[in-house]
Order: sequence, then C-alpha cells, then structure tokens
Amino acid sequence: MTFLYPPGEYLRPWKVVSLLAGIALLIAGSIVVPAPDWDIGISVIMPACAYLTAPCTMRVLLERKWRQLPFAIAATWLSVDGVYALYWHFMDPDTLALLRSANAAASLPLYGLCGIFWLYRGSLKELATDIRAAIRSGGTS
Repeated sequence: MTFLYPPGEYLRPWKVVSLLAGIALLIAGSIVVPAPDWDIGISVIMPACAYLTAPCTMRVLLERKWRQLPFAIAATWLSVDGVYALYWHFMDPDTLALLRSANAAASLPLYGLCGIFWLYRGSLKELATDIRAAIRSGGTS
C-alpha cells in the first residue's frame, strides 16, 4: 500500500512542464502583486509539495481507498497549511498570524484542482488515445 506515485510518474514531461509553468506564474505574481505572505520561497515550496501529493490524494478520494485516507488528509494539510505555517513561522510570525486562514481558504481549492490536473498516469499521447477510445465507446468503460 503506497500512497505516492512511482518516481517515473513525477518525471513525465507534461507534468514537469506544467509544474514549472505554475511556479513561474506564482513567482511573477509575487513580484507584480506584492502581498505580505507571497514571496518566491513559498511560490516554490507549496507547488512542489502539491505536485508530490495532490494527485495521490485525489486518487484516494476518487477510488475510495479509505485505508489511505489518513495519508491523504495528512498530505493535504501539509501541502495546504503545514509548509506555509512552518515557512512563515521562521520568516515572519506576524504575517503567519495575520494571513494563515486566508491562505488555507485559497490554497485548498487550488490543491484539489492541481490534483485533478495531475491525476492521469500516463503520457499526453496515452491520454489522447484513452480519450478517443472513450468517445468511440460512448463514454462507457
């Protein structure tokens, strides 16, 4: 019973490119729209943590792997709030106290969306093949 994906799944080019594009957008946003709790460090740490855990968490929920639910809950908390709290605890505890709840409210839906986006285990070519097969079969499996 493993929670995380095998290492090769995290190295798929389409997933790595989408992660790096997301990090680049977050870094650009932290520069263009300054906020007390949005900097380059957190713009790298939180997406990296979500990249590792969000699709696994979504798989637990969608496939009803209830034995792994404690891992999914812990991974979600770590990615959405844990690393944020730890980071800002050391960087600026006042910022943490002020903005922690707002961050969690914004980060949880994004975590879920990332989990859905990175859920597919396969290449883009395999995804296209699976979509065509689903369309041909009328969407039934």
